[in-house]
Amino acid sequence: MRKLLICLILLLTACGTARPESLVDKDELTVAIRSDIPLISFKGQGGAYDGFNIDVAKYLISRLGKRIRWLEIKADDQLRVLTDGRADLVFAHMSVTPERKKVIDFAGPYHVDLQDIAVRPADQGVIRDVRDLQGRKICWVRGTNIAQRIIGERRVKAIAVPAPDYDVCLEMIKDGRVDAISTNSQILAGLLTKPNVDLHLVGATFNEQRTSIGVRKGDVDGCEELNRAITQMYQDGTARRLLNKWFGKSGIDLSVVSVPQFEGCS
Repeated sequence: MRKLLICLILLLTACGTARPESLVDKDELTVAIRSDIPLISFKGQGGAYDGFNIDVAKYLISRLGKRIRWLEIKADDQLRVLTDGRADLVFAHMSVTPERKKVIDFAGPYHVDLQDIAVRPADQGVIRDVRDLQGRKICWVRGTNIAQRIIGERRVKAIAVPAPDYDVCLEMIKDGRVDAISTNSQILAGLLTKPNVDLHLVGATFNEQRTSIGVRKGDVDGCEELNRAITQMYQDGTARRLLNKWFGKSGIDLSVVSVPQFEGCS
């Protein structure tokens, strides 16, 4: 009887301390990405994925000694694919918000950016900063927090017009359904490289965007491993090389490239 009780106690103790499944336990990781962001995450010639996020994901996951299986998603799916178990990581140029941290965790950030505004050339004299968006229509890609940061945080009463992706945003600003596109300066720099896009960057940089990797809630081991890999990426010069590769000609200030302050894994 005593031996049986000891075995039961050990079993219960083990169950109580067992951690949830982590990405570090797997040989292959499902990495969710978007394909609608030029320079950052897009389909290149032959249909292969390319861009800054793709290169960063390849580097970090190689540091973890894992293989990658890509999963293409829309911005509106970036939380859901983690909570329903379809993805181990999300590299969707996603910034950290308190609301998102309620349902997922974040490794990184792996880059810190600022928000900017793109307008038609004819509007560059009237839309010069975020306050000039008052009463104007802005494109809001579902699943992103950009419109909320303008309307909620900045208290600028712009009108958010929803779209599934940035390709639709470009169509809407071209035909006049919206007056501006506002998002990370890196994303805007990529959109301006698309054929037949004639937009002007306002240069009204505001709202720090902490671009991070989405991981499943409670995967502390995986988060910490990714943070160590991000630190190595900056220390060995890979971060600067990749930023110069993709944004060196964009006009984005890359004079200071240092390890971002991490969110912390909890």
